[in-house]
This record gives sequence, C-alpha cells and structure tokens, in this order.
Amino acid sequence: MRRRLGTAAASAGLAALLLSGCVAAPVATPPPVTITATVTATPTPTPGPPSSAPAPAPAPAPEPVPNAPAPVVEWGPAYDTGSRDGATGTPVLDGNGVPASYTVVAGDSFFDIAQRFELPQQQLLRMNPQIHDFGETVYIGDVINLDWTKTG
Repeated sequence: MRRRLGTAAASAGLAALLLSGCVAAPVATPPPVTITATVTATPTPTPGPPSSAPAPAPAPAPEPVPNAPAPVVEWGPAYDTGSRDGATGTPVLDGNGVPASYTVVAGDSFFDIAQRFELPQQQLLRMNPQIHDFGETVYIGDVINLDWTKTG
C-alpha cells in the first residue's frame, strides 16, 4: 500500500507542477480617482407684467391662381373620306382641292359629317358657332365650314 500512496503523491505533485502555469498573472490596479461634484442652483424666472398686445392675426390666404387654359390643338385641314350614311352631300373644294364647306342634305347628321371629313366633333363645333345644341340639330341647307383657318 505504501507504493500506491507514493504514486498518488507523485501524481498530485506532477499535476500541481503542470497546473501552476495556468494561474493568471496579477493585474495591476489603477490608482484611485477623486471626483469633485459642484452643485449650482437653477435660477427661477421672474414673471413680468402680462402682455397687453393682442396676438398677431394670421396671414391672409393667398389669392387663388387659375390654371392656364388647356391648349386647343386643331387638326389639320379636312380630308374627304367619301360619301357615307349620314353625310351624303358634295363638299365645296378650295383652289387646292381641300374641302372648304359642306351643305347639309336630307339624312345628314353633324357627327357623321365630322367623321367623313376626319375632324373631331368639338373642333367642327368651334369652327361653326352657328350650329347649336352641340350639333344635335342641323337642318337641310345649313352650310358647315370645313376650313380650319376660318371660323364662323
């Protein structure tokens, strides 16, 4: 049994020797720091006399600015696509062969006349202020201007 104790003691001594390298190095402690706090009282505001001036009135709203009118883009000269239902009359041509006017015949409608000459109905109405009811009512013999350079 003695032998066993000797071996155990030797093993413990060897373990202590091996583990001695695992001990942390001593840490240097910093010198103590002294902090001095100074307390200053916050001054309290002294109330002044109440203001007798009324609050300023709010600024007036700016005047509205209207939008610029939408540009009116007029289509080019009328182009005759030929006789069709609702526009069967014969147009009067100018010196260049471009339709200048059209005389309403029985069965014509303002919409079909605009379609025949490839003009928007609103433009044809602007070109012909004598036409009332947005072109709903045209009469036989009415002369419709097709020259976009002349109105009225």
